[in-house]
Amino acid sequence: MKIALIGYGKMGKEIEKIALSRGHEIVSIIDVDNHQDMDSDAFRSADVAIEFTAPSVAYGNCLDAFRQGVKVVSGSTGWMGEHGEEMRRLCKEEGKTLFWASNFSLGVAIFSAVNKYLAKIMNQFPNYDVSMVETHHIHKLDAPSGTAITLAEGILENLDRKDKWVMGTLTAPDGTVSGTTECAPDELPVSAIRKDEVPGIHTVRYESEADSIIITHDAKNRKGFALGAVLAAEYTATHEGFLGMNDLFQF
Repeated sequence: MKIALIGYGKMGKEIEKIALSRGHEIVSIIDVDNHQDMDSDAFRSADVAIEFTAPSVAYGNCLDAFRQGVKVVSGSTGWMGEHGEEMRRLCKEEGKTLFWASNFSLGVAIFSAVNKYLAKIMNQFPNYDVSMVETHHIHKLDAPSGTAITLAEGILENLDRKDKWVMGTLTAPDGTVSGTTECAPDELPVSAIRKDEVPGIHTVRYESEADSIIITHDAKNRKGFALGAVLAAEYTATHEGFLGMNDLFQF
């Protein structure tokens, strides 16, 4: 398969390694200093472009790739809240293909399925209150993480007593804490910690007077995310529309 990379930071380089190890060819690498190369025969020759950039440019990158007739796998978070409906419309009505996920890790896909199932069980036990904390490296721009939002939405779908998630506390890299976890009974607080070079930790807690039930996913490095992105690209090459992890891993 021919792959174009949009974004050549730590994730882009990890994706490149895994893609090459799986026998794929990298035909174009787009970074901040050569965006114009998206208008090239090399980029247009790609079966799929894998996009890991910043929230401020991800939307434009996807549109530019679509204009070149290239399918996109995007792991950029922090932009789909504003542009998700348009992306779905472009895929449904104009034949574009986007595979978007807040997290490409197989472990997180499994964790997400467990999270939904646990919420379904806990729906029967209203004496447990639920909250979430995510921890990421100091370079992450959005908070809470896209993965935390996806996990929170999975809880809301299955827990009748919660209607929406709200931002809880934010612990900055220097240790200062802003915000609060105090919220209405129907709200799910999601707190964020920015610390060191942590790849990603997500913890869901159910607390009662009697005990705590806690599930955690703790990423050790970026390899799981990169492998998942390449697996998503392999899937996207032969599928169309607005795709996600539920299409790739049907638990």
